[in-house]
Amino acid sequence: MWFYFVRGDGVQYVIVISLQVPHMKFALVPVNVGVQSAEQMLGIARAAEELNFESVWTFEHVIVPMDYDSKYPYNPTGKMGIPPETNFVDPLVGIAAMAAVTERLKFGTGVNILSQANPLYVAKQAASLDFVSGGRFMLGVGIGWLREEFRAAGVPFERRGARFDDYVEAMRKIWSGEVVEHQSDFLDWTGFKSYPVPRQLPVVMGGDKGKIFERIAKHGDGWFAPIQDVEDLPPALDRLRAACDAQKRDFSDIEISCMWTTQGGADAVARYAEAGAHRLIVPLQALGDDPLAGMQRLSADVIV
Repeated sequence: MWFYFVRGDGVQYVIVISLQVPHMKFALVPVNVGVQSAEQMLGIARAAEELNFESVWTFEHVIVPMDYDSKYPYNPTGKMGIPPETNFVDPLVGIAAMAAVTERLKFGTGVNILSQANPLYVAKQAASLDFVSGGRFMLGVGIGWLREEFRAAGVPFERRGARFDDYVEAMRKIWSGEVVEHQSDFLDWTGFKSYPVPRQLPVVMGGDKGKIFERIAKHGDGWFAPIQDVEDLPPALDRLRAACDAQKRDFSDIEISCMWTTQGGADAVARYAEAGAHRLIVPLQALGDDPLAGMQRLSADVIV
């Protein structure tokens, strides 16, 4: 928004007033689901970088069962809302491809299901993505909810929370560059190193059920919050702050990412910022039938 005025001596001045909200990061999700070609996915990443989005994020499911009894926790129907034929490009493969055609854009998995994966491979792949992207990767991880997917992967659904905690602790030992020693109910690692060592590799944890706040306080660098309304964010952050206090962890070290459907524009962004969010992750479907046009509008309206 531009305002002009002219002084009495004829000198014209320009005052620029911006309605943009500073100190907020903007992201897109999911850039790997429903895409019809590799070029479409890469095109989204290139456009996001050109339009000053900070990052793009992926979803993960290795399979989508034809039917399942498990309840998806973030939809009242209990279902994911996508057919089994939907393209679900592997997040780490997709991010590697997108990193190769961008320079500044960051990438996050939002989230990968760590409890059903092999943590040795996840640690190596995450460190490798940090390496090939020049430190632009954020590993978002979750416990998982789809029992049928665990069964297909040959991994017990039971004790997935304890397994998740153990895996995160063990992977951090791999990323340290030191000799790894880690024995637990789930792993027996001894006497090895794994390189490259990440230059930086934030671990972002998703979800709002169970012991999520305790887990973030112990092992996480960020929270991917499934918050549907900005009014729900402050009480949730109070719980996270209390968990950090219990662990003698500095709450300000935790980066908060929230889903945002773009409703409310810059005013809504200001409310999220005031509530404590650091990043707003916009679903591509919220941008309309032409996501590129929606990205351009959002960039022009609210992204600094």
